[in-house]
Amino acid sequence: METTNNAAAAGISLIAIGLIFVFALALYVFYCFCLKKICEKCGVNPGILIWIPIVQLVPLLQVAGMATWMLILFFIPLVNLIVLVMMWAKVCAARGKSPWLVIMIFIPFVNIIFIPYLAFSE
Repeated sequence: METTNNAAAAGISLIAIGLIFVFALALYVFYCFCLKKICEKCGVNPGILIWIPIVQLVPLLQVAGMATWMLILFFIPLVNLIVLVMMWAKVCAARGKSPWLVIMIFIPFVNIIFIPYLAFSE
């Protein structure tokens, strides 16, 4: 009887892990699609780079008008936060939005709509 319960629990756990994986993958694809739309609206062709983690920052740095070598700065603690804020402020300006919009990154739950807003707004 106990082995049946263990097998059922293992089956439910695998289903839960599978659903979480599918949800996370869908969220990542949507996030990358939003970044692609931002780049295209700013006149930069991101190509396949936008779908590769970490490397996806290269087209965004190009949109922001920042040097590509600044990607290295994202690996330095605290410096990465400064570069991230600078990059997103310049991306907002490139999209014709106020650079102060970058404050949305630091507001819980509001930060979720920051990138989709930049991607889908006029």
